[in-house]
Order: sequence, then C-alpha cells, then structure tokens
Amino acid sequence: MVFTAKQYRMTKTELKEFLDSKVLQYNQPEFIETDPIQIPHHFSKKEDIEISGFLTATISWGNRKSILKNANNLMQLMDNAPYDFICNHNANDLETLQTFVHRTFNGKDLAYFISALKHIYNTHNGLEAVFSKYQDSDSLQNSIHHFKSIFFELPHLQRTEKHVSDPHKNSAAKRINMFLRWMVRPNDGVDFGLWNSILPSKLSCPLDVHSGRVARKLNLLTRKQNDAKAVLELDENLKKLDPKDPVKYDYALFGLGVFESF
Repeated sequence: MVFTAKQYRMTKTELKEFLDSKVLQYNQPEFIETDPIQIPHHFSKKEDIEISGFLTATISWGNRKSILKNANNLMQLMDNAPYDFICNHNANDLETLQTFVHRTFNGKDLAYFISALKHIYNTHNGLEAVFSKYQDSDSLQNSIHHFKSIFFELPHLQRTEKHVSDPHKNSAAKRINMFLRWMVRPNDGVDFGLWNSILPSKLSCPLDVHSGRVARKLNLLTRKQNDAKAVLELDENLKKLDPKDPVKYDYALFGLGVFESF
C-alpha cells in the first residue's frame, strides 16, 4: 500500500506498514554518504568507533556539510587514531586542538572532552561501561544523566557543560540519543551493533525539528516542544510499532522530513 504525504490519518497497521517501508528506503548504506555516521565508519577498532562517534555526534548540529568537514578535521587533529590520542596525548597535543571550532564548540571545549574521555577509559572502563551501568529496565535516559555527571568530574569551564545534554533537565538530548543509536542498534550496514550490553528496545529516538514535525503529522507525537517529555511520548508510540527496535523508525521520520518535505 502506498501513502501520500496528505494521508496522515492511518490505522496502526497502515502506519506501521508505511513507516516500515520508509525504514527500508532510508536505512541503507547509501545513507552514510551524507550523514555524520560516516565518520565512525572510517574505523574498525571498537574504541576508535565509539570515540569518533561520540565526538562527531557532539558537533552534529547545523549544516550537514559543515558537520562532516569539521568532524573529518577533528579526526585529522587526532592523527586519525582517536583512541590512541585519547590515551597518550600530552599538553602539547592538547595545544594543537585550540584551533578547532564548530559553531559554539571550540578548542577549549575539545581539550576538555579529550581529557574527560581519557578519564572515562582509565577510571570507568570506557563509554559502554558507563551507559550500561546506569541503564534502567526500559530506558537509557537515566544513563545519559549519570554519564554527564561522570563526564564532568574533572575541573572544567562551566561553558563546556552545555555541550552534553541532560534529559533530567528536560532536554531531548538528541545528539547523545543519536550516538547511542549508532552504538546499540544491530549492525545493519548503517548502525554498528557495537554495544551488546544494552538492548535496542531501551533506545530513544533522536528528536529534532525534522523528526518532530513528521511525528506530529503522523499523530505519533502531540507535545509541541521538542524536549524530554516529547521524547518519552514518541518512544512509547514507536514501541507500539516495534517494541524490540523502536528507534529504527528514526530513519523513516528523518528521511520523510528532510528528503520528502513531509
């Protein structure tokens, strides 16, 4: 069955069929070519993938070409070996990062991120261990909250905290939810399925202006603000369509909004 953009009122069965078809359309390796997820796809080592993914997700707002350009530049500043750079950098290495800037994320923020990541790998057994430790039975939003606390355990500039969102402060935490989707969803040629300690059913949809607009048109979301409460509402409705892998529909919502102006 084929639906046009004007057919927003659908039964649950029709809606699932429609969105499943859009998942198949957009959740393809070709999607990588224009998406920030292409950056961690340059690597094969687990730690390189998750570190490059986390840093890329952190700067994933604004123009997509600018995101990709700056993310690639960031990897070059780290000698295209992010885990080795994290573990073995010195003060001079951090100084070379001071030229980096992406919108309001600057070299000082980046230098702290590098130090914080080293602290997490040395003291907390890595990114996966932190998110896994604090997961709830049905959600990772509590994990994100605790991750931010751990991430800023070291002395830091107050301004840098704005670059890590906290759903407990009603943030949609779009970029961290996107990063978690990359790490946790099954390896399907797009996402990595890298973290086996977390079930895909616990993921939350990365909610932005595009996915939010489409979700409201499809009656998956009634809340007007793109905040933590909206994420919870959207998660509940997507789980009705696929309780084991609800966030696969992120691709459908995003694709409809960006490529089809739904």
